[in-house]
Amino acid sequence: MINSSVRKARVSGRSVAYAVTGLVTVALLVAAVVAARAVWNGTPYPSADPDAVAQRLKARSDEVYDSFALPATYAASGGRVSTGACYYRGLRGIAHIDEARSDVRSFGLRWSIPGVPEATARDAQRRVRQRLAQEGWKLTYEEDRAGATFRELGFRFESPGGGDHVDVQWNDSTTTLFISVYAACGQVPDDFVEHDWPEADWEPKG
Repeated sequence: MINSSVRKARVSGRSVAYAVTGLVTVALLVAAVVAARAVWNGTPYPSADPDAVAQRLKARSDEVYDSFALPATYAASGGRVSTGACYYRGLRGIAHIDEARSDVRSFGLRWSIPGVPEATARDAQRRVRQRLAQEGWKLTYEEDRAGATFRELGFRFESPGGGDHVDVQWNDSTTTLFISVYAACGQVPDDFVEHDWPEADWEPKG
């Protein structure tokens, strides 16, 4: 009886060990698959609602235009939110070199104010810089350059949370303020169609 009980205990112990080993093996395989997928696909893009992004870029353009505080004689052109290419991440990007993803887009709104003299452009840019800095935006690029035949003024700010940028440029050959407000790449809904996108159009208020 004693030997029989010992044998049963040993068998039971081996069964438990096999079960534990099997569970550990499965867990390790699952973890390996998850890790491999993460390395293959890279960091996933955040979801993006195109209409919400367009509204945000247009509202930021309104703020920049207001901050310029230019006389009414300097009229801004309208603009349209357009999308840009975004690419595969992780090792998957090696398999799709320079191939844009159809489900991920960046967004940008570009507009301009022509015929602005240098002194006026400097003052307008200074006011925008002050407003963005007060709102916690970070200066990431600055380009004030002058040569024998040219002069350029410009800067770029990034939003506190990252992803959104405001870029302002001016040069003396065109005397035009060029403004770009754009958002980083995001995954768009399957039914998004940029052509004839009603939320894309922007006109400066007033």
